[in-house]
Amino acid sequence: MQTDFTSAQLADPEIQAANDILRNCVHCGFCTATCPTYVLLGDELDSPRGRIYLIKNLLESEGSAPPPAKVVKHIDRCLTCLSCMTTCPASVDYMHLIDRARARIEDTFVRPLAERWLRELLAFVVPNPDLFRKALIGARLGRPFRALLPGRLKGMVGMAPSSIPPKSPMDQPQVFEAGGTRRKRVALMTGCAQQVLRPSINEATIRLLTRHGCEVVVARGAGCCGALVHHMGREADAHSQAKANIAAWEEAEVDAVVVNASGCGTTLKDYGWMLKDDPDWAERAAHVAGMACDITEIMSELGLAGVVPEKRPTVTYHSACSMQHGQQLREHPKNLLSGAGFEVLDPAEGHLCCGSAGTYNLLQPELAGQLQARKVANLKNTGGQLIATGNIGCLVQITEGLAADGEGIPVVHTVELLDWATGGPKPPGL
Repeated sequence: MQTDFTSAQLADPEIQAANDILRNCVHCGFCTATCPTYVLLGDELDSPRGRIYLIKNLLESEGSAPPPAKVVKHIDRCLTCLSCMTTCPASVDYMHLIDRARARIEDTFVRPLAERWLRELLAFVVPNPDLFRKALIGARLGRPFRALLPGRLKGMVGMAPSSIPPKSPMDQPQVFEAGGTRRKRVALMTGCAQQVLRPSINEATIRLLTRHGCEVVVARGAGCCGALVHHMGREADAHSQAKANIAAWEEAEVDAVVVNASGCGTTLKDYGWMLKDDPDWAERAAHVAGMACDITEIMSELGLAGVVPEKRPTVTYHSACSMQHGQQLREHPKNLLSGAGFEVLDPAEGHLCCGSAGTYNLLQPELAGQLQARKVANLKNTGGQLIATGNIGCLVQITEGLAADGEGIPVVHTVELLDWATGGPKPPGL
């Protein structure tokens, strides 16, 4: 793709990086076939190729003039599922390009008041587990009155779970000793929303790791990975959260940082890029990014041991976009599940997003609902007895879709099944 940046613009490292990415695009259009929003809407501007043109024009514009609302609309509709990057024959780094566009929009575009309020609320509440828990309790109490609430607030209250699990003591800063000979010392990223919505995932992860010879550290000072605000274009907030995590894990002196929410994992592995232009943090960020691994990566390295012989249910595996496209991890989870005695089934259209995508289901509820219904139908059609995934957002989105369909198929995290198969308790809901 031809670009037209001035020499003054190219002096900015971020613009230079964007220019390099844009010039790799060859307009082939392979990305359109696998883009969820293009599949739904059939609009070129809601495809990666169309958005690349919009981003090119946005970044080439001089000064800080806000982009047209139409441009913001089409960029906002991007799920950041990164399916286009898996498909692209020219290896266009769309992820970092859309990140740059969102940061420009955040700096220059004034959104309607209700939308600004919603984004501020999400950015303030969700990364803080205590606040998030209180917000969910409030939303649950408000469900009988949801018909009286305006717009998206009505939808948010409706999505609140009917019950909220109690806090897990395992999410507090501490060290869990390895069972037997210590093979590794690892930090577990406990996350923010996950420890509120499904604390059993972290508990299963700690049991599985210690059972396989890992000393597990829940580091003091570590918190949200920064993904939520990062995808809103709030760079300063995202960098602040990343730095807090880097400092906490450096102090813990670990061999690896284990992540059991693939959306967080994609962001952690990108810390080196996020902070590449910060001389005080670039090297430290790259080091931590290199230590980050999904729970299925480290378990594949350690080898699954002590599988209890037992008849297991059939599992339909939903590969989160952040797992298969963001981290290019496709076989690790399925191989581990097969090794644990589960028959693993693959749904049709497995490359398409479920519509969760961080806060996408709250900010773009109509499109998210269409993708949710499509995903649920494909998962059900496999005939599997349960559904497994490696990301809390997908787990919640699919569970809600099944409930709306009147289905009671359990949805669990992959690590809960691996823990159960090697001597842990049966996952909740089975």
